[in-house]
Amino acid sequence: PDDKRITRIGKLLRRYNIDEIPQIMNVLNGEMSLVGPRPISTQDRIMVEQDYFDLRLKVKPGLTGWAQVHGLRGGNIEMEERFQYDLYYIENWSIWLDIAIIILSPYAIRNAF
Repeated sequence: PDDKRITRIGKLLRRYNIDEIPQIMNVLNGEMSLVGPRPISTQDRIMVEQDYFDLRLKVKPGLTGWAQVHGLRGGNIEMEERFQYDLYYIENWSIWLDIAIIILSPYAIRNAF
Protein backbone atom coordinates (compact mmCIF):
# COMPACT_ATOMS: atom_id res chain seq x y z
CA PRO A 1 0.00 0.00 0.00
CA ASP A 2 0.93 3.63 -0.41
CA ASP A 3 2.00 4.59 3.14
CA LYS A 4 3.17 8.23 3.16
CA ARG A 5 5.39 7.62 6.23
CA ILE A 6 7.82 5.42 4.29
CA THR A 7 10.75 6.80 2.29
CA ARG A 8 12.01 5.31 -0.99
CA ILE A 9 14.81 3.53 0.84
CA GLY A 10 12.29 2.34 3.43
CA LYS A 11 10.11 0.90 0.66
CA LEU A 12 13.07 -1.01 -0.72
CA LEU A 13 13.98 -2.34 2.73
CA ARG A 14 10.35 -3.32 3.36
CA ARG A 15 9.99 -5.01 -0.01
CA TYR A 16 12.74 -7.46 0.88
CA ASN A 17 11.86 -7.54 4.61
CA ILE A 18 15.33 -6.24 5.47
CA ASP A 19 13.65 -3.75 7.80
CA GLU A 20 12.87 -6.66 10.14
CA ILE A 21 16.52 -7.50 10.93
CA PRO A 22 16.76 -5.19 13.98
CA GLN A 23 13.56 -6.73 15.30
CA ILE A 24 15.05 -10.22 14.97
CA MET A 25 17.79 -9.00 17.30
CA ASN A 26 15.06 -7.85 19.72
CA VAL A 27 13.56 -11.37 19.64
CA LEU A 28 16.96 -12.89 20.39
CA ASN A 29 17.40 -10.43 23.28
CA GLY A 30 13.98 -11.34 24.70
CA GLU A 31 12.48 -7.88 24.13
CA MET A 32 10.06 -9.17 21.48
CA SER A 33 8.36 -12.45 20.69
CA LEU A 34 8.40 -14.30 17.40
CA VAL A 35 4.57 -14.17 17.38
CA GLY A 36 2.41 -11.42 18.84
CA PRO A 37 0.85 -8.10 17.94
CA ARG A 38 3.22 -5.97 15.89
CA PRO A 39 4.87 -3.10 17.78
CA ILE A 40 2.81 0.06 17.78
CA SER A 41 4.25 3.43 16.83
CA THR A 42 3.91 6.50 19.03
CA GLN A 43 1.83 8.09 16.29
CA ASP A 44 -0.56 5.11 16.21
CA ARG A 45 -0.71 5.02 20.02
CA ILE A 46 -2.63 8.29 20.05
CA MET A 47 -5.41 6.65 18.04
CA VAL A 48 -5.89 3.63 20.34
CA GLU A 49 -8.40 3.36 23.18
CA GLN A 50 -6.78 3.31 26.63
CA ASP A 51 -8.41 0.01 27.68
CA TYR A 52 -7.24 -1.67 24.50
CA PHE A 53 -3.74 -0.29 24.84
CA ASP A 54 -3.46 -1.52 28.45
CA LEU A 55 -4.50 -5.01 27.32
CA ARG A 56 -2.00 -4.90 24.47
CA LEU A 57 0.84 -4.15 26.91
CA LYS A 58 0.25 -7.51 28.62
CA VAL A 59 1.94 -9.36 25.75
CA LYS A 60 5.27 -8.79 24.06
CA PRO A 61 5.12 -7.40 20.53
CA GLY A 62 5.98 -9.91 17.82
CA LEU A 63 7.64 -10.15 14.43
CA THR A 64 4.45 -11.56 12.96
CA GLY A 65 0.92 -11.83 14.18
CA TRP A 66 -2.69 -12.73 13.50
CA ALA A 67 -3.29 -9.45 11.65
CA GLN A 68 -0.28 -9.97 9.39
CA VAL A 69 -1.37 -13.45 8.27
CA HIS A 70 -4.65 -11.82 7.28
CA GLY A 71 -2.82 -9.39 5.01
CA LEU A 72 -2.71 -6.34 7.29
CA ARG A 73 0.76 -4.83 7.28
CA GLY A 74 0.40 -1.52 9.06
CA GLY A 75 -1.14 1.18 6.92
CA ASN A 76 -3.25 3.80 8.67
CA ILE A 77 -6.36 2.76 6.74
CA GLU A 78 -6.09 -0.78 8.16
CA MET A 79 -5.26 0.25 11.72
CA GLU A 80 -8.66 -0.37 13.34
CA GLU A 81 -9.00 -3.75 11.64
CA ARG A 82 -5.42 -4.65 12.60
CA PHE A 83 -6.15 -3.80 16.23
CA GLN A 84 -9.22 -6.07 16.16
CA TYR A 85 -7.07 -8.99 15.00
CA ASP A 86 -4.51 -8.16 17.70
CA LEU A 87 -7.24 -8.15 20.33
CA TYR A 88 -8.48 -11.53 19.08
CA TYR A 89 -4.96 -12.91 19.38
CA ILE A 90 -4.53 -11.61 22.94
CA GLU A 91 -7.89 -12.94 24.11
CA ASN A 92 -7.58 -16.33 22.36
CA TRP A 93 -3.87 -17.06 22.66
CA SER A 94 -2.78 -20.69 22.52
CA ILE A 95 0.34 -22.50 21.40
CA TRP A 96 -1.75 -23.79 18.46
CA LEU A 97 -2.62 -20.27 17.39
CA ASP A 98 1.10 -19.35 17.49
CA ILE A 99 1.96 -22.43 15.42
CA ALA A 100 -0.75 -21.55 12.87
CA ILE A 101 0.60 -18.00 12.61
CA ILE A 102 4.16 -19.26 12.11
CA ILE A 103 3.01 -21.65 9.38
CA LEU A 104 0.85 -19.02 7.63
CA SER A 105 3.34 -16.13 7.82
CA PRO A 106 5.52 -17.10 4.83
CA TYR A 107 2.39 -17.33 2.65
CA ALA A 108 1.19 -13.94 3.85
CA ILE A 109 4.59 -12.38 3.06
CA ARG A 110 4.66 -13.99 -0.37
CA ASN A 111 1.12 -12.81 -1.16
CA ALA A 112 1.93 -9.25 -0.07
CA PHE A 113 4.09 -8.77 -3.16
